[in-house]
Amino acid sequence: MVIQNASLYGDTVATLVVEDGVITAVDSDTRPEGAVVIDATGLVALPGLVDLHTHLREPGREDAETIETGSRAAARGGWTAVHAMANTTPVADTAGVVEQVWSRGQEIGLVDVYPIGAVTVGLKGEHLSEMGAMAHSKARVRLFSDDGVCVYDPVIMRRALEYVKAFDGAVVQHAQDLRLTEGAQMHEGEVSAELGLAGWPAVAEESIVARDALLAEHVGSRVHVQHLSTAGSVEIIRWAKGRGINVTAEATPHHLLLTHEEARTYDPLFKVNPPLRTQTDVDALRAAVADGTIDIIATDHAPHASEDKDCEWAAASFGMLGLETALGIVQKVLVDTGAATWRDVARLMSEAPARIGSVDDAHGRPLAAGEPANITLVDPRAAWTVRPEDLASRARNTPYGGIELPGRAVITLLRGVPTHLDPRFEGAFA
Repeated sequence: MVIQNASLYGDTVATLVVEDGVITAVDSDTRPEGAVVIDATGLVALPGLVDLHTHLREPGREDAETIETGSRAAARGGWTAVHAMANTTPVADTAGVVEQVWSRGQEIGLVDVYPIGAVTVGLKGEHLSEMGAMAHSKARVRLFSDDGVCVYDPVIMRRALEYVKAFDGAVVQHAQDLRLTEGAQMHEGEVSAELGLAGWPAVAEESIVARDALLAEHVGSRVHVQHLSTAGSVEIIRWAKGRGINVTAEATPHHLLLTHEEARTYDPLFKVNPPLRTQTDVDALRAAVADGTIDIIATDHAPHASEDKDCEWAAASFGMLGLETALGIVQKVLVDTGAATWRDVARLMSEAPARIGSVDDAHGRPLAAGEPANITLVDPRAAWTVRPEDLASRARNTPYGGIELPGRAVITLLRGVPTHLDPRFEGAFA
């Protein structure tokens, strides 16, 4: 394959030559015989995106998503690797379950699926899971999370941080003080008071972020904090990094775009954990992404069956789709506003997540000769309107229905094999 006139990282226009799953040349006059030629004029070439926070629901909730439908959604969104969360049924707390997820991802072959193992047995927060067995399984698990549930007991959290040091793993924390959020429905503030919905205070997140940063420092281990949502959490992460603590953090596209004002609709599509916060929080998150305090952007893609969202707010499940819309939202709120460049996007959505997830031997690699041909081509001018019925996910719980996004992935290559093609390029591969 020859990809001509691509804008590498949104900077230099160059030609990429791909053979046998590898980038063999950049800006070369060499044209392998019989090569497929792609005119990428106007397209931005990025390393394939890596999502550190995806819910694929399989095994157990295939009515909401499967590894196949989630992989297809990921490929359409420009992702070449996703990390699958452990809150499945059964929970991914044994080597057998993570190997099942990993093998199914390999069988489908649209993205590399890396399972995240549970920290505790059954996500119950009482006993550590078989982390060592999962780490040494063929799935090579390096990240462990009870996502959806905070590892609340500080003794259990400390032991987990100590355990993962043996194989350079990390504990991935869902920061939520369970006692401060009992029955909580949305961000605690003026809007929650007006709507009569139980409030979710910012301190419920911030207190756990601070605790775990200090535990990581004490143990000398690695902690990754999921879906930061408050300005206070940003300041704690900034302080911890300044102190030299080995902590990383992520923000989601929806926390970079939406606010708690959306709850005025009482539409459960906007019900998410942690909740949408204030504009002040959104501005702080955007600034932290821009200055590097927040290391990555991750989707927290959370598909739900229709009956779990098509109900009153209080009864609805938390979560929203994210794989197919993330890139467009990031372009809208960061690139098009001048807060970030496409090279920053490569760092935030490919290079840094691959490094944190310990998969940077295969993903998040430079667009250079000798590197794996995991490539995403983005058309920043391909504005599109989100239609839930057109998404590849089995679920439909996107809050962006009817919203126009400015750009999208048009070609996704996994080791040189097209896993997503915009219709305009399908003829080249016919």
